[in-house]
Amino acid sequence: MRVRTTLVGATALFLTAALAAPAVAATGTHHGGHAGTRKALEAAVAAGVPGVTATAKDAHGTWSATAGVGDLRTGEPRSTADRYRVGSITKSFVATVLLQLEAEGRLSLDDTVDRWLPGVIRGHGHDGRRITVRQLLNHTSGIYNYTADKDFDRTYSSRDGFHRHRYDTLTPRRLVAIAMRHKPDFTPGASWNYSNTNYVVAGMVIEKVTGRTYATEITRRIIAPLHLKATSLPGTKITVLQPSSRAYSKFTGPKGPTDDVTAFNPSLASSAGEMISNSADLDRFYSALLGGKLLPAHQLKEMKTTVRTAISPHVRYGLGLMDTRLGCDVHVWGHGGGIFGSTSEADVTADGRHALAVNFNGDWTGDTAAAVEGEFC
Repeated sequence: MRVRTTLVGATALFLTAALAAPAVAATGTHHGGHAGTRKALEAAVAAGVPGVTATAKDAHGTWSATAGVGDLRTGEPRSTADRYRVGSITKSFVATVLLQLEAEGRLSLDDTVDRWLPGVIRGHGHDGRRITVRQLLNHTSGIYNYTADKDFDRTYSSRDGFHRHRYDTLTPRRLVAIAMRHKPDFTPGASWNYSNTNYVVAGMVIEKVTGRTYATEITRRIIAPLHLKATSLPGTKITVLQPSSRAYSKFTGPKGPTDDVTAFNPSLASSAGEMISNSADLDRFYSALLGGKLLPAHQLKEMKTTVRTAISPHVRYGLGLMDTRLGCDVHVWGHGGGIFGSTSEADVTADGRHALAVNFNGDWTGDTAAAVEGEFC
């Protein structure tokens, strides 16, 4: 989930000295080359990202690397074990749970939202009787994106607003109500637009079907079985457990001040983007997912059935899963995620055997796509 729609692209002068000569530390058992990935990590730090952590896993073993710093005040480096906020990568976990529920016969992707949440999607032309669960998951519902609301942006995503409201608790119903103040983006099924509201609603559907929160279902169905020890759904908890680095944001432009935004209440992201994880856990999750260990073949096929997006001609969207065609014509599956002070990307090959997850602890510059190209091409 990228709460802010634009990330500015330069670094403040007082950071230049710390970032001018990025050092890359690498560990692992893979003796093959990761030169392209290393180069991308160095370039991100040179461009102004405070610090980067990445882990790749393939048939040769596991390779991890860091660049830059995890704490601008102390100069402490980032760790390969760092936990971080993964933003919209949460969506892949939510979609996986809903597909598991479909496999169990407890819901259908073609169920209307109104079947499970009667009357919740109503207002200014929104109608949950015309929107399916599938359309929530592939962003073809037309439901307005609540993070695009100007009042929401001013209240929670501006510099003054963030510092004033960073510890507020927002409920899923309140987030949906913000979206219902606006007209739909389009008639359900007629187009595509990325909407965080879709996944807030998807989390509400999980709770209605199971009688348990979406966080509980993700924990019992995915986190616990895969032993994802660094992965959690924090709810309203404001901190990130150690090991972790500080997280930084620029709210007023590339020459503006850099704010420490490590602590905040992630309920404003809810099931669209509240999760915390680390690179090794994300590699394990996506490898298991694409390797067929979390979903039956039919549901995995449904998840990988994609639609065109407005992101790029090279990116298609399935059910909580992006299919990206790289410059070398390799296809990778995964998701990106951005939230205050954190920009992440996790991808895996179609067979689940080669995975990469990378995180920047700043949200205004750098290119995670370059790391993906470097690793897989």
